[in-house]
Amino acid sequence: MDDDFIITPKEDKSVTITIRVDKALQEKFDNLSRISNRSRNELINLALEYAMKNAKFIKQTNEKR
Repeated sequence: MDDDFIITPKEDKSVTITIRVDKALQEKFDNLSRISNRSRNELINLALEYAMKNAKFIKQTNEKR
């Protein structure tokens, strides 16, 4: 019987960054945090993931549409 207690290094996939946001946006995240029982950090991550999945890049041209 193998009774070894095996521990492997924890893989940390997150990084810390600092951003500035409008106070009104911060208050909206705080309110959503309260009513959803999710952290503001979690909600911001969900919003950023959604934005990246749904972002469309449109090359700027000098032509008028």
